[in-house]
Formats: sequence, structure tokens, C-alpha cells
Amino acid sequence: MSSAHHPRFRAFTPRDLDGLLRRVSLTDDQRLALRAVSSVLPFRTNAYVVDELIDWSAVPADPVFRLTFPQSGMLPAPDVRRMAGLLAGDAPRAEVQRAAHEIRMRLNPHPSGQLDANVPVHEGRRLTGLQHKYPETVLVFPRQGQTCHAYCTYCFRWPQFVGEADLRIATDDIAATSAYLTAHPEVSSVLVTGGDPLVMSTAVLRRYVEPLLRIDTVRSIRVGTKSLAFWPYRFTTDRDADDLLRLFEEVVASGRQLALMAHFTHPQELRPPVVREAMRRVRDSGAVIRCQGPLVAGINDSADAWAELWETTTTLGAVPYYQFVERDTGPQGYFGVPLARGHAVFRDAYARVSGLARTVRGPVMSAMPGKVCVDGVAEVAGEKVFALHLIQARDPGLVGRPFFAAYDEGATWFTDLKPAFGASRFLPGLEPG
Repeated sequence: MSSAHHPRFRAFTPRDLDGLLRRVSLTDDQRLALRAVSSVLPFRTNAYVVDELIDWSAVPADPVFRLTFPQSGMLPAPDVRRMAGLLAGDAPRAEVQRAAHEIRMRLNPHPSGQLDANVPVHEGRRLTGLQHKYPETVLVFPRQGQTCHAYCTYCFRWPQFVGEADLRIATDDIAATSAYLTAHPEVSSVLVTGGDPLVMSTAVLRRYVEPLLRIDTVRSIRVGTKSLAFWPYRFTTDRDADDLLRLFEEVVASGRQLALMAHFTHPQELRPPVVREAMRRVRDSGAVIRCQGPLVAGINDSADAWAELWETTTTLGAVPYYQFVERDTGPQGYFGVPLARGHAVFRDAYARVSGLARTVRGPVMSAMPGKVCVDGVAEVAGEKVFALHLIQARDPGLVGRPFFAAYDEGATWFTDLKPAFGASRFLPGLEPG
């Protein structure tokens, strides 16, 4: 039985939004605007988030409220007015869906080559539920795991959750996945992702994980999840919580590393005692917890938030891993932080933490060429520049090579940057745009 169907788990979806918003002082028009946003971008939360993580006396400024509830600025004002008008006028469902689809297609639903450059081919067949961007790593999207215990408003995977099959990345073809990995021994690491694979029951997750243990060249397995933050009972009192931890133990006993890629966005998510108990149980299984999340305007865009987040996760035995830049999709215009300011936040937070927490890397853009890290702002040959390097790349020859972009105070993404010193490209093989 999955967490999403556990008797203790109560989900809230768009039909519940108006009632939840009556907890705060909003006008009818304000509530309608938020419903309009939720008809285009996905909304889902649960009773744990609502009752344990959100400080309703601080709404709408509360960071977890902003993290999980729609904000009117997430869409351009004309689109909000259009959708609000359709909802207020009780427009036919098909008309609402057509309008929502049109808006979604303007929001760059699959950035960085996810549906073209990243999809692998095996024996002439495109494996649309896998992503193979870097030589040594394959991402697997189990069909049953393409939802979450709650949705983050900033999430770059929002197309997975809006009910449009053409936008969804998913597979249940475990045999084809195994065949592809066997045929590609350069793949040493598999990331099981979503959505959130830990909405699945352990029995279903096991069907995807066990075949990986029969492929000798796969040496590490990662599970991308927000469940430690949004449903920590998955590891403590869910009916199959013990079974899940036994599966983790089996992976570790096979001689592989198992890494739980935990998404924490704000230190508020770490404060309930059940989260700490869940993290302890995961670590006791032999799995490693690596923590990552994006820098998001209005939620965690301060050095105070990140320093506390990194120090707390380190104290709890987890490893700070990445601070990401908000991707160029969906509501990036609302949540994105300029790269110059983002690096200042990262640098100030990094300076406050101990060496154990300085495993974190950032700010990092998961862009078309790879993971581009902003190392800083400098003056070189009389020109103010961004210093950058690729932590990971489609072309391994580009990894770790420093390069420079002309300083742009308003740039929020890699495609906003231009090579410094009047050059036509950043590096041989690394073009702008």
C-alpha cells in the first residue's frame, strides 16, 4: 500500500483549495485568482504540510505556504484574468482545459532537451520513460511514482502532474530499462525519480530496484524524494515503512551505494521531531541522505535560511549536495533569483557553516550543456564577469574547465549569458544560448 493511500494520509487537491484558503483573510477575487493559477499549474498538499509545517498566523508570507499554495504572480496577469473569467462563468470543462493547455505550452514545459536530447534509444525504440543526459547516469521515471505527497509551487517537473499525457515522462517497462542498462556498461548510477518514487508502495518500488541489483555495472542507486519533508511517516509508521528500510538494506548489502536525494527547501521542513526520526531510520539502513533544493524568491532567498538548512542537515547526518537555480520553466519569472544575487546568497551562507557542510555546490543551473556552477563575480582584464564551470556535462571533456560570461545583473539563466571579452563562445564546444 502506498503512502498516498495510507489511512493516515489525507491529500488536498484543487477542489479543496477554496476551503483551505478560508483560513486566511482573502477576498473572493483573491481566492478566485489562486484557483485560476491552480487550473493551469498543479496544486496538491496534505494534512501534515497544512497542520505541521505551515504557520497560518504568518500566511501569506509563511515560506511553506508559498512553497505549496498557488500565488497569483505565478502566471502573467492576463492569463490569470482569463482563467478566472472562465471559472467564474462556469465555462465547460473542455474550454477550461483548452485554455490551460494553451498557457502551459508557453511556459517551456520540458526545458534542457528533456523530450529530445535526453531520451535514449534502444534497438530502434525511444525509451520515453528514461533520461540519459550524462554518460554515467540514467534517470528512470516509474509510471506509478509520477505524483508527490505535495507539490512544490516552483517545481520544474510540473508537466508530470497536470494530466496531459503528451507532457508526461513515465515507464513501466522494467525489462526494456534493464536491457538498455545492460547494453550500456558506461552507466554506473541510476536515479529513480518522478514525481516521487516513494509515493509507491515498497512492493512496487522493489519491482524497479531489484533488477538493478542484477546489473554489475550499476554501482549506485539514487532515489529522488521530497517525502522526508512532506510525509516523513513514509519511513516511520506507514504500513510498509519497515519493508522500505529492508529494501534499502538489501541495496547496501549488495555492495552498492544507496543515496536518498532529499529535497529540502526551507529549515522549517526539518523542525518536526518525526522528520529527525525518519532521517535516523534511513541512515540506520546504510543509505546516505544527500540534500538539495533550489534558491527560490520569497521562500528561501536569504543566507540565513540556507546556512540554517545546511548546518541542520549536517547535524542530522545528511550531506548538503546542491543549491540549484530555479529552472527556465513554469513560474520561473515569479520564483527566479538573478544569478548575481543568488551567488551572493550562496557565498554568505557558505561562509557561515562549518567545513562539514561545505560539501554543497552552487548556485547550479541544470542547463542544456550540463550543470553550470556560478563560481563568483570577478574583474578580469578590466571586464566584470561571471566565473563559471561545468560540474557535469553532456560532453565530459567540458567538465571542470573554467569559463567566463559577461556580467549581467539581471541574468537568471544560462541562456541569458553571453561570453566575456567579445568572444563568440564560452569554450570550444560550449556555445551561448
